[in-house]
Amino acid sequence: MELPQNPFKRALAARRPQIGLWSSLSSNYTVEVIAGAGFDWILLDTEHSPSDLENVLGQLQAAAPYATHPVVRVPWNDMVTFKRVLDIGAQSLLVPYVSNAEEARAAVSYTRYPPAGVRGVAGTTRATRFGRIKDYAQRAHHELCVLVQVETQQALDNIEAICAVEGVDGVFIGPADLHASLGHAGEIANPKVKPLIDEAVRRIRKQGKAPGILTPNEADARHWLECGALFVAVGADVGILARGAEALAAKFKT
Repeated sequence: MELPQNPFKRALAARRPQIGLWSSLSSNYTVEVIAGAGFDWILLDTEHSPSDLENVLGQLQAAAPYATHPVVRVPWNDMVTFKRVLDIGAQSLLVPYVSNAEEARAAVSYTRYPPAGVRGVAGTTRATRFGRIKDYAQRAHHELCVLVQVETQQALDNIEAICAVEGVDGVFIGPADLHASLGHAGEIANPKVKPLIDEAVRRIRKQGKAPGILTPNEADARHWLECGALFVAVGADVGILARGAEALAAKFKT
């Protein structure tokens, strides 16, 4: 059995913009609904959602028949979490709160088997198709996509060093935490912060890595695509459900 290719990783390397949707509802059924909607990728969130490992497994299985590529955001830059998420078959990971090159190198090392890294070895996992991919340990890293989040002023200062880390495929700007770290908690589009995001996107792109961001605002999404962002989440399942439900209720309550 052949090692599954990672079309998302290949698209970013080819500089083809990828449009995505955030998923925080922790439901395999929800993922199956949105996986067929036509997005290039969906983000399965475990940092700011109640998802556990078994939830994520079900979501990966629900997405499997569709062309949409699942990216798993791990809750933290943690070796054990990476190992478990990779073993259930995730090929692309988004790592929160990476502020310097050392933390970026650690994240990459958690996705590589020794001697290149520290990922634990298990032979009969979903990732190996239960032992049917015979050379998985030798080739797995070629299909793994490592995306790190910059969310603080320190991270902005270190963008070039983070991008220089071998094995980092993309750098994602976390707008909510970045705003908070700069004194604008609760905002995601402060006019003082947006130019910093523009500059960060261009700096990441200049270093040869894929810039990414999340925004539910269409104008902002198109603006950052024009700036050079390559993987942009343009909404979230929670927001779509909440705002859609409110709009429908309002039609009959006014």
